[in-house]
Amino acid sequence: MPIKIPDTLPAFDTLVSEGVRVMTETAAVRQDIRPLQIGLLNLMPNKIKTEIQMARLVGASPLQVEFTLVRVGGHTPRNTSAEHLLSFYQTWDEIKDRKFDGFIITGAPVETIPYEDVTYWSEMQRILDWTETNVHSTLNICWGAMAAIYHFHGVPKHALKEKAFGVFRHRNLKPSSVFLNGFSDDFEVPVSRWTEIRRADVEEKGQALDILAESDGSGVCLVQDTTANRLYMFNHVEYDSTSLGDEYFRDVNAGVPIKMPHDYFPHNDPALTPLNRWRSHAHLFFGNWINEMYQTTPYDLAEIGTDKG
Repeated sequence: MPIKIPDTLPAFDTLVSEGVRVMTETAAVRQDIRPLQIGLLNLMPNKIKTEIQMARLVGASPLQVEFTLVRVGGHTPRNTSAEHLLSFYQTWDEIKDRKFDGFIITGAPVETIPYEDVTYWSEMQRILDWTETNVHSTLNICWGAMAAIYHFHGVPKHALKEKAFGVFRHRNLKPSSVFLNGFSDDFEVPVSRWTEIRRADVEEKGQALDILAESDGSGVCLVQDTTANRLYMFNHVEYDSTSLGDEYFRDVNAGVPIKMPHDYFPHNDPALTPLNRWRSHAHLFFGNWINEMYQTTPYDLAEIGTDKG
């Protein structure tokens, strides 16, 4: 089944050209099934690029998905036009009475700032609390994952001496996990962050948190919250082939000191085109998350957040 997104969303044509099946509103209403309701709280500066990355992975599911784009109301992005936001996004205040099968919270370019100093932190806390009653399963990514694991469990983030940046090999610590079904024993994931979550801090929480994947080079990658339907993905499995290169050349051109991304450019030559070595596992991870959501979410959305859901 395809993903349902607005016909005029810039991601629409890109996804169609890549072979991802998308559905118009007219076609969707003719299908006598309940599509999964998945929301995306997009905190990234380049919202259109992130929309495409997430919709590409969500849209690969065999299930019909209705994708809702959400933004915080207390912050005005500088890199996305007001017209795009008004046309395709709803603020969290506008959707907070709805229920969702799944909800994705992205990273944000504020990771070096203390949580309490982020301008929209109060709203972020309300959104995280709202997911406990209005969302069946939440996938938190990069800064979104750090913010969520701090909010719910008090796990701190730690500043790194230099940016964790590149493509790193990760160990599959729990092959029996439904979220890692079909994963290799080791796999590669793009990493781009100035902070980290440490294993010792996660382990202090006992059985409440379960580390599913980590890397010798970049640390903890994926944690399951066993107290709720929440995942914390601290890296960027959703990245395009060029994402790390775009970040590298952006900083080089701006005169910002930056090391070449680890194990990314062939032969460490920025003139050569990188090979995407994580795409299959990205699709597998999102597919596993959506499948588990589909298997466990109640048919009646109203039951989410109740004893029945």
